[in-house]
Amino acid sequence: MKKFLLALSSLVASVSPAIEYGGDAPPPEQPLSLWYKRPAEQWIEALPVGNGRLGAMVFGGVARERLQLNEDTLWAGGPYDPVSPEAAAALPDVRRLVFEGKYREADQLISEKVMARPLRQMAYQTVGDVHLDFGEVGAIENYRRELDLDAAVARVSYVRDGVRFTREVFSSPVDQVIVVRITADQPRRIGFTATLQTPQRASVSAEGGDTLVLAGVNSEYNGVAGALRFEARVRVVREGGNQFTLGSSLTVQGADSVTLLVSAATSFRRFDDVSGDPTAANLAVLEAAQKKDYASLLADHTAEHQRLFRRVALDLGSSPASASPTDVRIRNFATTGEPDPALATLYFQYGRYLLISSSRPGTQPANLQGIWNDSMSPPWQSKYTININTEMNYWPAEPTNLAECVEPLVRMVEELAVTGAHTAKTMYGARGWVVHHNTDLWRAAAPIDGPRWGMWPTGGAWLALHLWDHYEYAPNPEFLARMYPVLKGAAEFFLDTLVEDPKSGYLVTNPSTSPENAHPFGSAVCAGPAMDSQILRDLFLRVEQCAELLGVDGELRRQVAATRARLAPDKIGAQGQLQEWLEDWDAGAPEQDHRHVSHLYAFFPSNQITLRGTPELASGVRKTLETRGDFSTGWAIAWRLNLWARLQDGERTHRILKALLEPSRTYPNMFDAHPPFQIDGNFGGTNAIAEMLLQTHTGEIELLPALPAAWPTGSVRGLRARGGFEVDLAWADGKLAHVDVRSTLGGEALLRYGDKTVSREVAPGGAVSWDGR
Repeated sequence: MKKFLLALSSLVASVSPAIEYGGDAPPPEQPLSLWYKRPAEQWIEALPVGNGRLGAMVFGGVARERLQLNEDTLWAGGPYDPVSPEAAAALPDVRRLVFEGKYREADQLISEKVMARPLRQMAYQTVGDVHLDFGEVGAIENYRRELDLDAAVARVSYVRDGVRFTREVFSSPVDQVIVVRITADQPRRIGFTATLQTPQRASVSAEGGDTLVLAGVNSEYNGVAGALRFEARVRVVREGGNQFTLGSSLTVQGADSVTLLVSAATSFRRFDDVSGDPTAANLAVLEAAQKKDYASLLADHTAEHQRLFRRVALDLGSSPASASPTDVRIRNFATTGEPDPALATLYFQYGRYLLISSSRPGTQPANLQGIWNDSMSPPWQSKYTININTEMNYWPAEPTNLAECVEPLVRMVEELAVTGAHTAKTMYGARGWVVHHNTDLWRAAAPIDGPRWGMWPTGGAWLALHLWDHYEYAPNPEFLARMYPVLKGAAEFFLDTLVEDPKSGYLVTNPSTSPENAHPFGSAVCAGPAMDSQILRDLFLRVEQCAELLGVDGELRRQVAATRARLAPDKIGAQGQLQEWLEDWDAGAPEQDHRHVSHLYAFFPSNQITLRGTPELASGVRKTLETRGDFSTGWAIAWRLNLWARLQDGERTHRILKALLEPSRTYPNMFDAHPPFQIDGNFGGTNAIAEMLLQTHTGEIELLPALPAAWPTGSVRGLRARGGFEVDLAWADGKLAHVDVRSTLGGEALLRYGDKTVSREVAPGGAVSWDGR
């Protein structure tokens, strides 16, 4: 059947004549819209919709519409244990070789004995495609395709033979279905044939005269057998006309309007439980959704989306460029020099839209592509890379007022504490839990890919620190009690595994790497890279603070404090740079412009190094950034953006932002280009814009710390600051005009603008204002 459908698809494509596009559709009235004058030809031109769990890429074709589907638990493989049974016995020899400076030999031994089995993790995969074939099409007038970020609706409209056709697509977080609405401004003009296609092991059938069903099992991957059953359903609800099924297709003729309800589910229940019933799940949501009319489906969806999306409003200024299609604006932004501050606003809000659409309470966390992937074997398996990329996905969640979107990440960290405890005990003979540089749906925690990438033990610790960030923005004793066991377990692992460096006497990780960057001695494997010590300083401090606030574990508090004091401090090297390794190897490293800047973690996202608190080390951060260069892969540019914003250099930050928005780093649909697509660049860029306007990492609420000349007048409403504060800002002629600070908890707000600081006491539920004078 699958071969037949693929053949049918090719036949339709071959007989469809070239489509002529005429007229000139005006830009959408909604300023927060991506819009285009042509259908998408490539996946990176299609527009994403999602409800956190269920996503689609909408192409907007005229003769043929394609909706590429994803469900966030459809991954390859099944529950598995990747820990090498030889790792524990080999690690003492690995440590010895590292301390002896025999890095190549250590690398080889890790490859042979320590790495995960299989060496690669499982892949996130596509469900397949819904195709709507509308038949032969000639001339088209006034075509417009758009994604309305405020309503979370993708729309297509055009005029054919004097009839205006409109399609609206959204993925409802309320009703858990993708809704496709097709209308025309004349009766009985809607007709199409619907089919389902998939590269998965699946069959397609018609059921009940109004439903197409795609049912199958997931694939084996890297020797791990598929363990999931999955299903997708398309139900057609029409007004007027008639419909019939033929084989595995469904045809509608002469309808006034049609609503398609698309559902998808798998048998996944948890990383160790695949006993779910996807058919029952799909039937339940479809039956419930079909009881509501289209207006109710749309209203409920929009209200829930706007509950989150409308918390933050940003205005960086406007320009004539705003009237151009989005792909044209992206091309012109870097090439013509024409000011387009509203493009930065659109990019900022698009990042917030993507996070809302790919990470909601109860879903999986946003992966390397959020939830949007059209492949069975995507780049880097589209999994969770936790040596920067997953963390970057969640940088904007707290400051841009999307705290609920962090819930899937919190839950994943709690699950990793389970699988990571097995890895810690089996691989290291240690208490607590550990995860290396990647994980997947099955919460695999062992080192993968190879020593250069995988032999890094602090990925889980970094993820765990996001729990503290969540607490800092909204202090809550119940959440504090919930997260403490996770933080404590992460700390216990390192209390058991840190070893004394024979040269310096510092406690260090061994073996480890400075993520993905090779040192001058033919390997990346080392002891005590700067990033590890930085992450562990934060981890031990947070455990100590949590335990003190909860009034528990006095002995553990003393132990983590003593261990923290023995970690290697940050140092300035001979080049004036912040040292990346325990010794000053930076000048000899083979990639001086390496995309990772891992050892700058202490400056951002951490606050161990600050401009005013540790100016010498901050100068080392600047020197490192100048050596590495401003331009790299998409996500790496986004990381640099945040670092330069912390350095409070507004002009350089804006120049790098322009580079991020170039066509080589931003696709026509505004997805970030690694290349290929990785969503972390979108999220990192969004956070950097917030960081340019508001910083709260030093205990102060710092206003407009990196405002560039390109944004002379503007405003932002609803940004969040640590301590439970919410901030509205307005500025004119490059200077602060007004700030309002609100608090749900109450407390002291220490406000800084330039060299001026004021303290304001905010009552619970109250607000204070300041004009910066």
